[in-house]
Amino acid sequence: SSSSSSSSSPLSSFRASAALALVVCACALVVVAAAAASFRPAASASASPSLLLPAPGRMSRVARAARPLSAAAAAAFPPLPRSSRARPRPANGALRCFASAAPSSSSERKKRVLSGVQPTGTIHLGNYLGAIKQWVDNQDKYENFFCVVDLHAITAPHVPKELKESVMKTAALYIACGIDPAKSNVFVQSHVPAHSELTWLLNCATPLGWLERMIQFKEKAKKQGESVSIGLLDYPVLMASDILLYQADLVPVGEDQKQHLELTRDIARRFNDQYCKGNQAKKLRGTSRPVFKEPEPMIQKGTARIMSLQDGTSKMSKSAPSDLSRINLLDTPEEIADKIKRCKTDSLLGIEYDNPERPEATNLLNIYSAATNRPVEELLGEVSELSWGKFKPLVADAVVEQLRPIREKYNEVTEDPKVLADVLEDGAARANEVAGATATWAKQAMGFTTLEEIKASVPEHAHSK
Repeated sequence: SSSSSSSSSPLSSFRASAALALVVCACALVVVAAAAASFRPAASASASPSLLLPAPGRMSRVARAARPLSAAAAAAFPPLPRSSRARPRPANGALRCFASAAPSSSSERKKRVLSGVQPTGTIHLGNYLGAIKQWVDNQDKYENFFCVVDLHAITAPHVPKELKESVMKTAALYIACGIDPAKSNVFVQSHVPAHSELTWLLNCATPLGWLERMIQFKEKAKKQGESVSIGLLDYPVLMASDILLYQADLVPVGEDQKQHLELTRDIARRFNDQYCKGNQAKKLRGTSRPVFKEPEPMIQKGTARIMSLQDGTSKMSKSAPSDLSRINLLDTPEEIADKIKRCKTDSLLGIEYDNPERPEATNLLNIYSAATNRPVEELLGEVSELSWGKFKPLVADAVVEQLRPIREKYNEVTEDPKVLADVLEDGAARANEVAGATATWAKQAMGFTTLEEIKASVPEHAHSK
């Protein structure tokens, strides 16, 4: 009994001492934490992302090279989804900067949309109803980048002087149609060098076979014959660059452009797989997060396809040889009336809709419906018994009234060239900010180095005296 008592006394003493030591340690930790908190600067929601970078001594050379990117460019890139195995390392200041400045939830920001029209010829009724009108109607819902895609315009033979004029005319028509520069970024594609630069990078990551399968290339190559350029073959890669540079969530596309968007998604996925995964990518960039977001198509439902006035089975096109095949947005009322009067029709009585044997009747009804903003079913009750001679003037009058405000606004915009110049300058500045950041990420992923990185890697004692 005394033996048991004497052995338990030291054990109890040891336990008591250990408990006391733990209490003392806990108190010390609380004091240290409180002291650290009192000296830590308060985080500000409006603080520059550069304040979120680690101390210069701990930054990688890649981070130092990327640090000059502005807060606006940083905020433009919300965090992309990543798995637990692909977390970015905090030591990489550039990526930490982007992630910290971005909203914590994708629901807190508007989705981004990218689209554009070629400045070849003049924007016509099909372009307006099928694309631009949708941009205008949706510009409050999304963050928009609308460009005049002049680089695409040179894939076919062109007249340099006409290209210059068409670029400015197309940009002015964007504004005239209702694009608000206060809500949407309007710019010219060639004013953002990253479009050409990223196209070359993606060229080197895109299999030739993918491009040779493009339907539009096959069709246009037949028309151009031996004069077909490599640019026409490479057109889809440039289109992919346009979209991927802006980390677009949605891209408005028609049925004939779905294949190009799928190619864009394939290129983004291939690039991310090749250059953004594994330990090598982590060592190079500090993260294995993907560079590019895979965009989704934004299919406009309920919008009828506007066909040629000379062939109801072909789409209204700027490249069609005859100007009588299309209604240009800047056509005069007399020109519009004359084109509709002379448009192809058939010899059957009455007006029908969706009859495969009467595509021209369907096309004019679609135009009339869009111009009056009334459903086809309702209009049929009024016009189904009319002759072509009575129906065509109704369509012409409706189109003239629909386009009248656009012509008037266009004249107003072009009266002062400085107004349009300022819009394009502001749009290009914002576009260069976002696109430049993406291009930098892509180059880092592929192993390119910057002059700043090279200079930062030179030891201090190696500098010339």
